[in-house]
Parts: sequence; structure tokens; C-alpha cells
Amino acid sequence: MGKGDLRTRRGKIFRGTYGKSRPRKKKRKDAAKAQTVTGEQGKETPTNEAQATRA
Repeated sequence: MGKGDLRTRRGKIFRGTYGKSRPRKKKRKDAAKAQTVTGEQGKETPTNEAQATRA
């Protein structure tokens, strides 16, 4: 019952696998839409803005 045991959560984490004892987290569609609406993902970096003003 440790890192080598694939039936335990710790064993799954150690091997990097998923299963009954370590299910995958479900992705929410609402969270992705909320970020794009508020503009969190589409921010330009300061370097891009500086290059755009120079050109």
C-alpha cells in the first residue's frame, strides 16, 4: 500500500495514471467562456505593444 501499489491513489499519482481510485477532473465549459469574455487570455504582452508603436 504505497507508491508501487496501482490500486491506491498514491500509486496512481506516482505512476501518473488515472482510474477508479484517481478519477480525472472534468473540464467545465463555463470557465473557459468566462475567461475569453473578460479578456484574461487575450492580453497582449508589453513587448508586443512596444513593438507595435515603433513600427
